[in-house]
Amino acid sequence: MSSRPVAEGLFTWPPAEPRLIAAECTACGQVSFPASADCPRCGGTESTEVLLPDRGSLWTFTTQDFRPPSPPYDGSFQPYALGYVELPGGILVESRLTEPDPASLAIGRQMRLTLVPYSVDSDGTEVLTFAFAPVADGQEA
Repeated sequence: MSSRPVAEGLFTWPPAEPRLIAAECTACGQVSFPASADCPRCGGTESTEVLLPDRGSLWTFTTQDFRPPSPPYDGSFQPYALGYVELPGGILVESRLTEPDPASLAIGRQMRLTLVPYSVDSDGTEVLTFAFAPVADGQEA
């Protein structure tokens, strides 16, 4: 099955060892993710592409354990978790988490970047997005 990223320029592709793509403002040094042409700090319009670290620590999280009301929601539902992962350098990335069980998550837990299925195109191409997964106990962070 072929696959593609959910958006160009969001993470490196092909996905052997994915990294998120950010922008560093050449005027003030602010690093922004997702990458943006305009700096949110100083309004600068020139930046360089930087790859963010693929590991960080869980800064905060929440879980969605119940199906949203219908209508408008009409799809199947699986519980999920969302969180902010703090990467080295103090960058916070909002992301879906691969672990939906709040008992398996903890603030400060080491997390690693991974790619997960998002949808499937009409031609059968799998669309991937990024998420963070807990680092297994005993694995290097």
